[in-house]
Amino acid sequence: MSVLNDLKGGFVASCQPVTGGPMDHTDIIVAMACAAVDGGASGLRVEGVENVRAVRAKVAVPIIGIVKRDLPDAPVRITPYVADAKALVEAGADIVAYDGTSRPIPDSRKAIIRAILNGGRIAMADCSTETDAKTALDDGATIIGTTLSGYTTETETESEAPDLALVTAFSRLSGFVMAEGRYNAPDLARQAILAGADCVTVGSAITRIEHIAAWFSAAVNSGAR
Repeated sequence: MSVLNDLKGGFVASCQPVTGGPMDHTDIIVAMACAAVDGGASGLRVEGVENVRAVRAKVAVPIIGIVKRDLPDAPVRITPYVADAKALVEAGADIVAYDGTSRPIPDSRKAIIRAILNGGRIAMADCSTETDAKTALDDGATIIGTTLSGYTTETETESEAPDLALVTAFSRLSGFVMAEGRYNAPDLARQAILAGADCVTVGSAITRIEHIAAWFSAAVNSGAR
């Protein structure tokens, strides 16, 4: 697949500002996306149908589209409905990511994958464990991401390091491996590729100014003390 060839050996910039923050505007997200591509990003991860549509009009690189929802009766957030997947396909996402864990989800994962594939797009499972990845591949997903390792009850951790061991475990499976989650420094991204990732997604370290500023603030305050 040409989309996977475009991503392989590169990195995806996740252009998702802090919700409700000063950067959370479509025109700013488009600017982030264009700047990331200018800097060498092989692809983009964008949240929201209208944001995907706006970014698609400005870039040629692959876009991973997601819809995030805070649901009152389910712990999942990423593309929980078939309608979300269909809307992202229509908006121009090349890849649609969904929650690929075993947690309860409003619409079945198989139905979400079917909607993605019927739209001629690639399905990406945001996983937390090797079991998640195996299930996703069996169900028809092509990309398996380590996105949710550390963010589910089963995998919860206080570590701030990315799950490189899971990347290596995924690399032994048949899917395209996306390392994602806590890759907040260039060397960590390099380590992900060495661990067996086909591509790496980087978010906060590139596009969340609030987080970057907080890192520096904490470090400087520690030095001052």
